[in-house]
Amino acid sequence: MQVAKRWAWVAVGVFVAGVWAACSDDGATTKPVTAPVPTVSTTVPAKPTATTSKPWYDDYDPAHFAADVRRYAQQAGINPQLLMAILYNESYKPHDPKFERQWAEVDSDPAFGIANMHKPAFDETKRGRPFAKRKWEELPDNPALAIQAAAWHLHDLARRLPADRADLYTKDELLALGYNAGGGNMRIFARGRKAGAQAQSYLDRLHGNWAKSAEALES
Repeated sequence: MQVAKRWAWVAVGVFVAGVWAACSDDGATTKPVTAPVPTVSTTVPAKPTATTSKPWYDDYDPAHFAADVRRYAQQAGINPQLLMAILYNESYKPHDPKFERQWAEVDSDPAFGIANMHKPAFDETKRGRPFAKRKWEELPDNPALAIQAAAWHLHDLARRLPADRADLYTKDELLALGYNAGGGNMRIFARGRKAGAQAQSYLDRLHGNWAKSAEALES
């Protein structure tokens, strides 16, 4: 496009020069004006380098947040492997913030964030905590906040475990069941009742993610 414009201006210049010569009062013979040949650069300008980094939720893997898991698990006094395994359990659905908010419009009891936390659980957990002023609605956009809240929720569940427990489940298994089925059911399981099909399925997935969670924490 720039070369064509340059040639157009050269043609205008030649035409103007010819008209001036034809209309000269002294009648002198003028030499034809030779237009200079424009120099066209063959150098292709470098294209700007675009940023190709994707949003975290386009390639979501709980292992990407291993540092946050270790940090908040330590603060809350819980097993980081348990917290990571729960994140893997909860990674079954897309965590695109836009998707989560659209889904909340049709779900009567939606869960937000990479830990899939419901609003009542978040609001109860945040009391007296460093994130007390944060809102549940922030969870889809803030994985670190979601991990922090999940860690302290597990901490609170651990405090609700009865002192005398049956040997059917380990402490970590009971906390995972509590995270999935609620604190009341967790206490029932702690006294020896076997988990139902849905809760057992969650526990089975936890077992399947257990070794992978240990590896993720080493990253």
